[in-house]
Amino acid sequence: MPHILALTVEGLTTALTVAGIGYYLVASVAARVYLLSRRKRLIAFAPTVSILKSLKGLDPGMLDAFRSHCCQQYGAEYELLFGVSTLDDPAVAAVEQLQREFPQREIRLFECPEKLGANGKVSTLAQLVPLARHEFLLINDSDITVSPHYLERVMAQFASGHASHDARPVGLVTALYRGRAHGTLASRFEALTILEFQAGVLLSKMIEGGIRYGLGSTLAVRREALERIGGFAALADQLADDYELGVRIAQAGYGVELCAEAVETSVPAYDWRGFVDHQLRWMRTVRDARPWGYAGLVFTAGVGWALLNVIASGLSPLSLWLLALSFFLRLALAMTVGAEVLADHQVLPNLWLLPLRDVVAMGLWVAGFASNSIVWRGERFVVKNGKLHKVDGSS
Repeated sequence: MPHILALTVEGLTTALTVAGIGYYLVASVAARVYLLSRRKRLIAFAPTVSILKSLKGLDPGMLDAFRSHCCQQYGAEYELLFGVSTLDDPAVAAVEQLQREFPQREIRLFECPEKLGANGKVSTLAQLVPLARHEFLLINDSDITVSPHYLERVMAQFASGHASHDARPVGLVTALYRGRAHGTLASRFEALTILEFQAGVLLSKMIEGGIRYGLGSTLAVRREALERIGGFAALADQLADDYELGVRIAQAGYGVELCAEAVETSVPAYDWRGFVDHQLRWMRTVRDARPWGYAGLVFTAGVGWALLNVIASGLSPLSLWLLALSFFLRLALAMTVGAEVLADHQVLPNLWLLPLRDVVAMGLWVAGFASNSIVWRGERFVVKNGKLHKVDGSS
C-alpha cells in the first residue's frame, strides 16, 4: 500500500508539473499576442472626462498618484472628483494640497456620507456620479499612478474598439497594472502575485476572444452604459465591484476593451498577516466570481509541483529535467509579462523569489477553499454569490 501511494503521488505531481509547463507556454503565447495587438495605431478620440476617486485614509504614494492624473497631455477638458465618507478623513488634506499645487485643474472634493451597501467605495462612487459633468467617467483606485498619455490611450479605445469589433459600442475600457513593492518581503511577494494575475488576464482574453470584466486599476465607462445596468448603486453590496461592472456592461450589449497602457499600483509594506489576509480576500473573491478560473489556478504553480515531484520521485532524472524546464519557462513568462507587457522594473531583482512565492501561493490556493470569510479594511465579511455580508461583532 505505501508503494502504491508513493507511485500515485509521483504520478499526480508529474501530471501537474506537465500541466504547469503547458500553462507557462500558453500564457507566454497570450502575452505575445497582446504585445502584437498593442502595436496597432489608435484612433484619435478625446471626449471630455470626469475622473472619480473614492478615498478612505492614506495609501503609500497616494499624492504622487494624484499628481500623475493632473499632468495629462490630453486634448480635451477633464475634471477630478474626490469623495470621502467624512471630511475628517486624512485623505482630505492630500486633496487640498493637490488643489493648491494644480490651481489650473478642475479638482473638487465632496463628502459622501450615505451608506448604500456593504461596499463603502461603491457607495461613494454612486454619490459622485450625479456631480460629474461629463459623459465619460473614469474610475481607478487611489494609489494608481499613470503616464502623461494615460487618458489619451484609454479614451482612444472607445473609438478603436468599435472599429475592431462588431456593431456593439464600447461601454467600458480597463487596463493591466503592475505592483510597486515597498520594503518588506511580503510586499515583494504581493507584487509578484499581481504579475501572475496579469498573465492570467491575458490568457483569459486570448481563450475567450476578448475581455468581459473590469479591473479596478482603470474603469472608464460611458455614462449611458452605467445607467443601463442600474448605476453603481446596483453594485453597492458587491465585493468584486470592478469585475462585476465589466460583466454587467458586457451582458447589456456593450463591448469591453483592454487599454494599451499598463498603470502602476503601490503595494503597501505588508507584514505577513496583512499579506495573507489580502491574498485570501483576493482568492475567495476569484473563487466566488470565476469558480472555473479559480480551479485553473492549480496549474499556475508549476514550479511548486515540480519541486514536489522531485521529492516524490526520489530525485529521478525525469523529475529534475521537468524542474529545470518548468523553472526556465516560469522565468521566461515572468520576464515577458513583467518586463515587456507591464514595463515593471522590479521584476528582474525579484526573479529569485518566484519559486518560493509559487509554493506559498499553493498553500493560499488551498486555504481559499476553507471558507467564504474575508477581512477587508479591518472588518470581517462573508462572501455569498458575490455579495458582502458583514459578520456581527467585527470591527
